[in-house]
Amino acid sequence: MAAVDALIVVGFAAYALATGLRSRRAASRNLDEYFLAGRDLKGWHAGLSMAATQFAADTPLLVTGLIATAGIFSLWRLWIYAVAFLLLGFVLAAGWRRAGVLTDAELTELRYGGKSATVLRAVKAVYFGTVFNCTVLAMVLLATKEIAEPFLTWDLWLPGPVFESAQTLVTAVGVPLARETGSDDVWLRSTNNLLSIAALVAVTLAYSATGGLRSVVRTDIGQFAVMITATAVYAFFIVREAGGMSAIVAGLREAYPPDGSAGITATQILAFTPSHARDASLAIMAAFGLQWLVQMNADGTGYLAQRCMACRSDGEAKKAAVVFTFTQILLRSLLWLPIGLALLVVFPAGGALESASSVAAREATFVRGIEEVLPAGARGLMLTAMLAALASTIDTHLNWGASYWTNDLYKRFLCQAWLKREPSARSLVWVARASNVLILFIALGVMSKLSSIQSAWHVSLLLGSGMGVLLVVRWLWWRVTAVAELTAIAVSLLLAPLLLFVTPQMGEALRLLILAAAATGLGIAAAVAAGPERMDTLVAFYKKTRPPGVWGKVAIEAGADPAEDRRKLLRGLAAVVIAAASVFCLLTGAGSWLVQSPSPAWFPYRGPWCAGLVVLGLAAIPLWRRLA
Repeated sequence: MAAVDALIVVGFAAYALATGLRSRRAASRNLDEYFLAGRDLKGWHAGLSMAATQFAADTPLLVTGLIATAGIFSLWRLWIYAVAFLLLGFVLAAGWRRAGVLTDAELTELRYGGKSATVLRAVKAVYFGTVFNCTVLAMVLLATKEIAEPFLTWDLWLPGPVFESAQTLVTAVGVPLARETGSDDVWLRSTNNLLSIAALVAVTLAYSATGGLRSVVRTDIGQFAVMITATAVYAFFIVREAGGMSAIVAGLREAYPPDGSAGITATQILAFTPSHARDASLAIMAAFGLQWLVQMNADGTGYLAQRCMACRSDGEAKKAAVVFTFTQILLRSLLWLPIGLALLVVFPAGGALESASSVAAREATFVRGIEEVLPAGARGLMLTAMLAALASTIDTHLNWGASYWTNDLYKRFLCQAWLKREPSARSLVWVARASNVLILFIALGVMSKLSSIQSAWHVSLLLGSGMGVLLVVRWLWWRVTAVAELTAIAVSLLLAPLLLFVTPQMGEALRLLILAAAATGLGIAAAVAAGPERMDTLVAFYKKTRPPGVWGKVAIEAGADPAEDRRKLLRGLAAVVIAAASVFCLLTGAGSWLVQSPSPAWFPYRGPWCAGLVVLGLAAIPLWRRLA
């Protein structure tokens, strides 16, 4: 790594550490300050923080692998989440803010009552805060070794005895952390990667554990600026290396001919629409269309709701969702698309792309392009951006996971329920800081078992696919109960392993649909069989959060007009649909023009197709803004 590259990386680390130290006093006051930044965030700050978290260094590697194996059309499974983001902003964010809770697990005892609500809170704190959260963190840490290995050569920088001691420890543990585990220097490279992970984690822990959410958001904004700038620079150099977009398209048509001999054709790689996609079966289309709804964060559950709860007003929470959606879905994608296509030309694939090892190899070309194509300076900027992306995801997941451990497991169950005492505000902050460290060690253990980012992502999607529908419906319909949610979680945990291991030949889309249908159906059946929650519990929740939707009897008991709730819901849903259509039109129109994608088979005029979509996307903006 050149000296200028090293200076850029060190400068970023110093900025992040300074931000954490600047926020430490405010974060030490209480859990509201530590986990929700005093509930005083501006909307655009929260939105960019969410975008920085989901920018994630593992995501460009995932996108690179998806484009290579299934084409651009497969990215709709990522883009469709715009619907969930906008639903959170226009329909649900106000309810999250008014609830006054710290975590979505805590919300369960506000929304439901009795022992089942208490059990559900404990289950969510463990499942979301540990199992799911640590799996996602492990994916990010896996990306760390992919990114760091070519650049951070600690064996050349550290004194011999120091590095040899570290290598002895890594060898004794016996878990290789190198890209390729069959080479002679596997333990040397594994040691380098472990030291890189340790350095990144040390910096991230230092500012996130010290300054809480306030420092996380402040660093996220700077990190996002670096990520976008560096990605644009990378796109310029890698497209130029491939000869420009026209040359990239020509190269793809030569390497992936129409006869399908390469496993996928150039037209399938470039396709935005299903008429030219590699696989656009009914199951695939249904899974893509519903994936935003069947996942555990369909209603914002997790760090997305956390950012909305931290906003200073309902309007700022809506603004956060809009900023997040447009930066996440539109801006980021328009930079990654030309990079993913150019990498297929600059580093041609050899053989089939179906095995986990070949998918991981394609994912790694994103880092290979940084190493071999970018000049000094640009390489340091992009490496900093990737490390910043890693840090922005790690800090959020550490902070979010620690909120469950501290607010739910330690405060609610250990102190209040078991020890029968109320912990002090400062002691809770120290528990939160310690929780960051423990969660990190669990994630490192999970990371050692993962083969590729794409395979881990598929597993995480399946594990969460049975919960999303009920999480959304609990805000809109008063008959959903804690028993319904517990049933959905139980069905997901029991059915997911069966679908993964007993039916290995079943397509992933069909697995998602089966699990979502089974968990949702059985959950609603359980709610009907068990009967509704107590009316006084429902009225208290309704008065505090004023949720939109079908609240009938509850609204009347609370002295409100049920028709107004329905009107509010319809207005919000209309804003969601029009805003999502706006984003998707702009993305498809601008993206198709940028990478020369074919228009649909039913409209064979690419120029008017691209221009028409962009015009429609822009024209829809005043409509959804008025509704929202």
